[in-house]
Amino acid sequence: MKKDYYEILGVKKDAALADVKKSYRSLALRYHPDRVPENEKKAAEEKFKEISEAYGVLSDPAKRQTYDQHGHSGIDQNYTSDDIFRGADFSSVFGDGGGLDDILSQFLGGSFGGGRGGARRQRRPQRGRDIQYEVELTLEESFSGVKKTIKVPRNEICRDCNGTGAKNGTAMADCQTCGGQGQVLMNSGFFRMAQTCPTCNGQGKVIKESCGKCQGRGYTRQIREIDVTFPKGLDNDSQMCVREQGEVGAGGAGDLYLFIRVKPHATFRRVGNDLELDLLVPFVKAALGGDASVKTIDGSVTMKIPPGTEGGKVFRVKDKGMPDLRHEGACGDIYVRVMIDVPKKLSNDQRRLLEEFAKASGEQVEGGGSFKEKIKKVFK
Repeated sequence: MKKDYYEILGVKKDAALADVKKSYRSLALRYHPDRVPENEKKAAEEKFKEISEAYGVLSDPAKRQTYDQHGHSGIDQNYTSDDIFRGADFSSVFGDGGGLDDILSQFLGGSFGGGRGGARRQRRPQRGRDIQYEVELTLEESFSGVKKTIKVPRNEICRDCNGTGAKNGTAMADCQTCGGQGQVLMNSGFFRMAQTCPTCNGQGKVIKESCGKCQGRGYTRQIREIDVTFPKGLDNDSQMCVREQGEVGAGGAGDLYLFIRVKPHATFRRVGNDLELDLLVPFVKAALGGDASVKTIDGSVTMKIPPGTEGGKVFRVKDKGMPDLRHEGACGDIYVRVMIDVPKKLSNDQRRLLEEFAKASGEQVEGGGSFKEKIKKVFK
């Protein structure tokens, strides 16, 4: 028993033609046999035939009216399989400018979308492949932005054979598998499905003698220098796309995708747009308070240390962190963790004064550990 056409396309019975087209386009992209793994092709072909048949009826006002009144019996009695598809405007589903409109024109020998008979559809030149490349930046370069020349390995069209793969001056022969058409037909019930020829990869031609420089590949490996401007604020999870700097194809160049890695810094730890650092503060300044110089990426600032500051206390220096990549002018903060700097060596006067301080504070300094440890206890 045939499934309901509306159910197949996943639309309501009062759906507008635009909704029918939208649903069909989504399903056609999903189930087209050329877009699924080899082990799923057979099931995809059946599903594709099913949704195409449903669209052939629901996109035609007369057929849709007959189907709404009489169901499948009205369609089967009044229309042949060719009639179902003859009036359907499949090409408008994907647009005339490209994309996947050529997918549909391959069925029934090219009769979808206005083609005649089994005429071969001209294959559009393929653009080059996109490529990926990792770029390493310092934290300073990420902070200020930088223009760099990077060297990217990529495949480029062989100049000796102009990308054909054939030895210069030799002819290319028609492919014997597809007869020079670039496609082979597969019969499936009342459908004839055109697929890319596996021998010539859809080119319709095969090489008689390979190019000596590229060994018949049609491309050579080159190192290309590319100037790239890196904006402020890039982080390890940042990506950039440089248009038309990928591999070169007959239909144009692909894109270059850059993956950014920011090197660890000796002073700062980065957390998003914020920076963290440890600041050594003399124990006297921590006790009495005073000013401390805090390093930033592009200089330094002065920060107030309140009297009685304990080790581990964190202070925030506003707007001195990393620039925000998405909001111009906005910056993160610097978080400063105070580390008490206890002297390793003391003069006799320093020791005497600290002992007096310890006694005045009720601290016992004789025995039970080093003097340094005792000082740490006082200022912990």
